[in-house]
Amino acid sequence: MNQTQHTEVQSSENATVQSSEAMRVGLLLALTGGFLDAYTYLVRGHVFANAQTGNIVMMGVDIAQGNWWGVGRYLLPVLAFVAGVLLAETIRAHGKAQGSGVLHWRQWVLCIELVVLAAVSFMPVNDIWNTVANVCVSFVCSLQVQSFRKVHGRAYATTMCTGNLRSGTELLVQYLHSGDRVLRMHMINYYGVILAFLVGAAISALAVGPLGAKAIWLGCLVLAVVLGMLFSSEWETVGPV
Repeated sequence: MNQTQHTEVQSSENATVQSSEAMRVGLLLALTGGFLDAYTYLVRGHVFANAQTGNIVMMGVDIAQGNWWGVGRYLLPVLAFVAGVLLAETIRAHGKAQGSGVLHWRQWVLCIELVVLAAVSFMPVNDIWNTVANVCVSFVCSLQVQSFRKVHGRAYATTMCTGNLRSGTELLVQYLHSGDRVLRMHMINYYGVILAFLVGAAISALAVGPLGAKAIWLGCLVLAVVLGMLFSSEWETVGPV
C-alpha cells in the first residue's frame, strides 16, 4: 500500500471520543472563553482575566517600580488560576477513583463554574469588587482550560487563542504539503475554535451595554447548554482523528 492509499484509508476511518472532546462542546466553551475575556475588559476594569501572561508581565513592571499594591492586584488572579488548576485536578482524581456516579467529574467542574459566574453577576461595579470578580473569572477559566483540553484527540484551549492559532497554522502548512484530509479537518477545527472565541467576544460587547454586570448570565447559559450535552452521552463517533 503506497502513502496516498494509506492516507485515504486513514481519512475514511471514524473514531470514538468522549463527548467532552466533541467539536460542538469545544466551540461553545471557546465562545464562553471569548465572552468572559471581553466581559472582564469592558465591565471589570479593562482586565483580561482568561490568560495570565499579561498579569505576570504587569507584576514584573510593578516590582521594578516598587508598586507593591499593584503587585498584589495582579498576583491575586494568578493565584486564583493556580487554585483552579489544583481544584480541577483534585476533582478529576477523585472522580476517577470513585468511578461512575451521579455526575461525571467534568460535569462537577461545569457546575462550579456556573455557581461562581452567577455570583459574579451580583458583584457591584467598583474597584474593589472588580478585583474580586476578575479573580473569580480567572479561577473559572483555569478550571475550564484544565478540564477541557482536547477536540477530536488534539490539544486545544478554550480561554485563549495563541496556542490554537499556532497549531492551526502548523496544520495548514502540513496540509498544503501533503493534501491529507485529516490534517485539513483538524486545521479547520482549530480555526473554528478561534472564530467561536471571536464571536463570544463580540456577543459580550453587544450585551454589556444593556445588561451591564448581569451580561455574564449569557455565559452561564452557554455553560448550562454544555452541561446538558455531557448528560446525553459519554462517548460519540466522529471523523478520523
